[in-house]
Amino acid sequence: MLLDSDTQLNQKSYYEASAPREPLTEPLQGDQHADVVVVGAGFAGLSAAIELAKRGYKVVVLEADRICSGASGRNGGQAIAGYASGQEPFEAQLGKAEARKAWEMSLESMALIDQRIAEFDIDCDYVAGYLYVADSLRKARVLEADMQAMERDYGFKSEFKQGADVQQHIQSASYFASAYERRSGHLHPLKFGLGLARAARSLGVQIFEKSAVVDIARGAKLQAKTARGSVTAPWGVLAGNCTLGEYGPRVAPELAPRIMPVGTYIIGTAPLGAELCQRLIPSNAAVCDNNFVLDYFRFSADHRMLFGGRVSYSTRTPANLAAVMAKRMGDVFPELQNVPVDFVWGGFVDISMNRAPDFGRLGNNLFYLQGFSGHGVALTGLAGKVVAEAVAGQAERFDVFAKLQHRKFPGGPLLRTPSLVLGMAYHQLKDRL
Repeated sequence: MLLDSDTQLNQKSYYEASAPREPLTEPLQGDQHADVVVVGAGFAGLSAAIELAKRGYKVVVLEADRICSGASGRNGGQAIAGYASGQEPFEAQLGKAEARKAWEMSLESMALIDQRIAEFDIDCDYVAGYLYVADSLRKARVLEADMQAMERDYGFKSEFKQGADVQQHIQSASYFASAYERRSGHLHPLKFGLGLARAARSLGVQIFEKSAVVDIARGAKLQAKTARGSVTAPWGVLAGNCTLGEYGPRVAPELAPRIMPVGTYIIGTAPLGAELCQRLIPSNAAVCDNNFVLDYFRFSADHRMLFGGRVSYSTRTPANLAAVMAKRMGDVFPELQNVPVDFVWGGFVDISMNRAPDFGRLGNNLFYLQGFSGHGVALTGLAGKVVAEAVAGQAERFDVFAKLQHRKFPGGPLLRTPSLVLGMAYHQLKDRL
């Protein structure tokens, strides 16, 4: 199973060390009734709960572990406009007009972060600014073409640099081109998630931790069952992503083949000092390269380098993780080669085959949100908003995503992980060439 090593590694997280939690809530006991039952207290589930409560619904959230103990509380903290898939699946399947709606909603997801930080007074170290980089001439041409297309088709502007001018964006010899934009940014994800939980509770939402949903009886009314109780409601939202089947394999088995759990890992250095951070990344932007198997990094509010990558598609934590990640960091920034590493952590995110979000319905009253594919910090907020609209009877925006067609990962339950490992090895080779 994924969960044992996942939880153990998360105990070494910088986020857990720097964001004090409130005491563990009591697990659900006995039978309750609500208007909406939400499965999963990560960003998507909490966002849905907030939006539903604002509309007057009685909401109960059931969380298998702790609030934001999954990808929401341990990711790279990069809040990115757009989708991991780019616009191509929207354009190809839905046409230009619907693709533009999807793009505009992605910008709304960024504004929603600002709105919730202000409305609920969430202190989560948010910084605006994002930097895309390319580590080869071939990738530099791809980056330039992508940025030109986004400005031409969607009016999304960035500041493109190449050659020696890249040093204005980032002090590293690793990159041939860079593109800086201010619509995206970065934050402390666990502080943000715990702030969303406080906001939900202030609106009357009940959140039960350590209350894994093991089954859902479907029908005109849903009954979400845990080990010690149940919640009956006319509406339900599944926001457990790739861990949903781990805790409750009978909850929605038809969803699992369309997403794959992918391990991603981060190290946190000792504090580096403000001067060094300012010199290495003058804008203090979050940074991500445009490889298929990518590196991503940023500075924390207390001036640590948080360097992520080392993706694993086998569900096994890579060996010598801290040393391997530190070497990758040192290749990008030679000045950081001997800096102590204070934290190493990681976990599993959910990706879809085409890396586009996978939102939809099971029957008429059970909605699901999955397939964020590494863009969940921003997109989960929007997902919660549009699913709340759909529950309230306004499903037009939700259906922009629900109309996307998704394929299952090949190989079935036994062979899909080995198949994906081979596929990723191919893409890693392409990145190096």
